[in-house]
Amino acid sequence: MDDSIRDKLVAVKQAWARAGRLLTGKADPDHDMRLPPGQRLVTNWPVLDLGIQPDVARADWRLSVDGAVVNRLDWDWQALMAQPQIDDVSDIHCVTQWSRYDNRWRGVATAHVMALAQPHPHATHVVLHGYDGYTTNVQLDHFVDEDCLLAHTHDGAAIGREHGGPVRAILPRWYLWKSAKWLKRIEVVAGDRPGFWETRGYHNEGDPWLEQRYG
Repeated sequence: MDDSIRDKLVAVKQAWARAGRLLTGKADPDHDMRLPPGQRLVTNWPVLDLGIQPDVARADWRLSVDGAVVNRLDWDWQALMAQPQIDDVSDIHCVTQWSRYDNRWRGVATAHVMALAQPHPHATHVVLHGYDGYTTNVQLDHFVDEDCLLAHTHDGAAIGREHGGPVRAILPRWYLWKSAKWLKRIEVVAGDRPGFWETRGYHNEGDPWLEQRYG
């Protein structure tokens, strides 16, 4: 996709943010309490991106964990798979209004990654970087929640390129834009640094149950 089309897509979503599109203002008392306000349940997995889907083979994939850490990590695929693997089931919620229940993930717990890297005491956030140039910011304590992981498998199959494979972050407590696709770097920082959508009108935290779609 060329830059002009990408810019148009971004402009549309920035307009949604300015207009408060999809905001309900309060939860519907009759809706499924498992479903955040303003969301609709889907059984498929919609594909949403910035018009770029990096084609990263497992043999070429690399992940760095750096910044305000004692131990910098540089992993290839073999190093990732040598870490303790966990299985987790969680729901995901996209800011574009869809939610999908009972996703089965396999990967490496973010808490394990941070335990190895040992963030400095003054570290407060991580910035996730994708192979597509995307970034998003997450509070460090949110990033290491027990259901957060670096996922390589979804519902028993390798995560496909269209959904951010070979490795993507999964942070199910937050809107899905916080779960960066095509993950290549985890930068630990001392102080907040808003990412791609956070600087374009989206909320800095992104809590679906508080409807934190826009900032």
